Amino acid sequence: MPLSSRRTGKHEDLLQPSGAASKGRTSHMSVKIAEMQKFFGLEVTGSVDQETLQVMMKPRCGVPDVAQYSTFGEGLKWQKNQLTYRIVNYTPDMSQAEVDEVIEKALQVWARVTPLRFTRINSGEADIMVSFGTGSHGDFYPFDGPDGTLAHAFAPSPGIGGDAHFDDDEFFTFRSTNGYVLFLVAAHEFGHSLGLSHSNDPGALMYPTYSYQDPNTFVLPKDDVDGIQSLYGPNTDVIPDKSNPTPPATPNACDPSLVLDAVSTLRGENIFFKKSFFWRISGSSQSEQHLIKSFWPEAPDNIDAAYENTAQDKVFLIKDQKVWALFGYDLVKGYPKSLSSMGLPTTVKKISAALYDQKTVKYVCSYDERRKTMDKGYPKLVEQGFPGVSGKITAAFQYRGMTYLFSGTRVIEYSPTSKKVTRVLNNGYFFQC
Repeated sequence: MPLSSRRTGKHEDLLQPSGAASKGRTSHMSVKIAEMQKFFGLEVTGSVDQETLQVMMKPRCGVPDVAQYSTFGEGLKWQKNQLTYRIVNYTPDMSQAEVDEVIEKALQVWARVTPLRFTRINSGEADIMVSFGTGSHGDFYPFDGPDGTLAHAFAPSPGIGGDAHFDDDEFFTFRSTNGYVLFLVAAHEFGHSLGLSHSNDPGALMYPTYSYQDPNTFVLPKDDVDGIQSLYGPNTDVIPDKSNPTPPATPNACDPSLVLDAVSTLRGENIFFKKSFFWRISGSSQSEQHLIKSFWPEAPDNIDAAYENTAQDKVFLIKDQKVWALFGYDLVKGYPKSLSSMGLPTTVKKISAALYDQKTVKYVCSYDERRKTMDKGYPKLVEQGFPGVSGKITAAFQYRGMTYLFSGTRVIEYSPTSKKVTRVLNNGYFFQC
């Protein structure tokens, strides 16, 4: 992803204090960088490497990331459940009716799971004052222009406490991916207005960096529900209903019952998919967990299969009867396409796993990438293609000359040379659990 020279320069200046800048200042900065790396699950070095810089460059909330607890502090909450809000001004990016709807909907995200209730007022001082501004906007925390900091909010307290400010140099949208969805940004900021700090759970709404989600299907994640209910308790007005969606929990790579959806490589890294998340592992480094849509907003969640075509430098994601092609962070023009566009027969309704063979330039089923046709005699049973392997294969990829087939919670290591199973591993093998 290209980096802005203006923003990159800021970070480089931090790393290279000039003249008589003290060792103490440099040491303090290293400590802060190390804290940030630990918070985001990066390798802790105390210096800014490429991975750290990528995180620093992501669009984000302006509230500091590193917090000791899931809330701003002991007792830092509203001492009442009836709160007021006021929309002071509007962004020109959306109609006033759209902004009104979005702000109300973002507050209801929190009201739905707590006893909190929000009433809008049109004049005077509200508990939560919502405003849009640019640069220096009256609170001693100036915005930084397009991208970077999207918004910030203040913890519960009299005066400015609870207020939420949005950077009007950003392009806010109702639901489009061509900009920042105001609902997602506002719901996050209102979490701060109610007393929550940032979460280091990448699936949480309160994670500090922006990630697109469809506002029409958004469900507050479990980490956020637990955090806000620790302050205000649950919503006692809600009658338990089996039709209500369960708050999504972030999967744990070291859960012995974890069954991965798909596995692929990407420019030398190993990528493991589960639900709306993926882990990336480069060499011997520890895994990093991200939301799929934080890297590829147009990509689907809950994918069925994935593989990298190293010759084309593309990753293909398969879900149901569609395939998405990704080049770096971008969706390739013309995708998604149907599975039949790849030469697969229309009788194929679902792909459970895909494996790109780096030597033959084919993937299991077996499809010729050069000729764009299914090979004669395929599809075959798994044990015909991989002697000694049986059962349903849910994911597959090649790594350091070996083929790894994922079957439930097991990982089967298979040698393409000897055509034998060499080891059966647990599902945490690649995560160093």
